Amino acid sequence: MTKILIIEDDLVIASALKNLLNDNNYEGVILENFSNSLEEILKENPSLILLDINIPYINGKTLLKNLRAKSNIPVIMVTSKNSEVDEALSITYGADDYITKPYNPNILLLRIGAVLKRYNNNEDTITYKDLIINIPKGTIKRDIKEITLTKNEMIIFNYLVNHQNRIVTRDELMTTLWNNDEFINDNALTVNISRLRIKLKEIGLPNSIETRKNLGYILL
Repeated sequence: MTKILIIEDDLVIASALKNLLNDNNYEGVILENFSNSLEEILKENPSLILLDINIPYINGKTLLKNLRAKSNIPVIMVTSKNSEVDEALSITYGADDYITKPYNPNILLLRIGAVLKRYNNNEDTITYKDLIINIPKGTIKRDIKEITLTKNEMIIFNYLVNHQNRIVTRDELMTTLWNNDEFINDNALTVNISRLRIKLKEIGLPNSIETRKNLGYILL
């Protein structure tokens, strides 16, 4: 069942949303820990997020911006402000759609369906050994175990997979990250490679990325 995470601090509204989703063949889940919102989102790994713009501890737009640095999970911003500025900022920060309170439940369901359909139609998966790499979702999966990669980790891993069994230089990787609007320096690249190796080991594929001294990296 498609899991939709509700990030809304008004419990009455959140409960109504959950009931609406559950009644329409979705699994509605309410975020309870707002102090660690980003970590909770990544742990839940939902198919879509309904994100209120005014939440405790962190502004919804800021949370969305932080989320986009780590994941491409579809997000619909839900706001009580009928403001073109909020709408524009939501889209700028990476929202897939937005809806203003009070909203028509049927319209919300149509928007959810449209975003999920668009996301699934654009879904692009590739394989490496027995690993399934879901690029838009930012995940790698082996059997039933699934791990989330950051945006930079996925860009690096995708490039290595597409150039498997040949040496990829550090300059190539840094250029690829730059072309994806990601500023990264030499030290940051080393950190991202190290974290990627840890996640590959965690999923059961250790020693997949080999360093070739003064040359670069090769995915075996």
